[in-house]
Amino acid sequence: MADALALSTDLVVYAARAVRMIRHMHDNPADTRVLSLLDQHGAVSVTGLAGLDNCAQPTMSAAVSNLVKTGLAAKQANPDDARGTVVTLTDAGRQELLDRRTAFGATVLERLVAAGHTEADLATAVAVLRGLLGTDTSGGNK
Repeated sequence: MADALALSTDLVVYAARAVRMIRHMHDNPADTRVLSLLDQHGAVSVTGLAGLDNCAQPTMSAAVSNLVKTGLAAKQANPDDARGTVVTLTDAGRQELLDRRTAFGATVLERLVAAGHTEADLATAVAVLRGLLGTDTSGGNK
């Protein structure tokens, strides 16, 4: 069981490093995180997004303002609290996130091929991560 614990620890370390590496190879890593959170959680307040991203509310407010300014997100009245707003992805934001994820995926594929890994290796890695996250096999909850 000690080997399994060591491997599990390695999985956490290398998965985090891989995400950081890929995001730093591409533009706007902070914006990508916010777009991903909106995709995963739907309409969320700025304060809720800050909590999900573990950052300060003013930091998230600035990120959201930038996304709204560029048309990738929109603010709408909060249906549960007339005094507040929620942030949602726009169609342009959803497409931008898809484009970024595709670019990230191409980078991962290029590195996997260069390292001699097969499509079967990749399928196993994806299955393991989906199982870890409790994500269905259709690719939902990205």
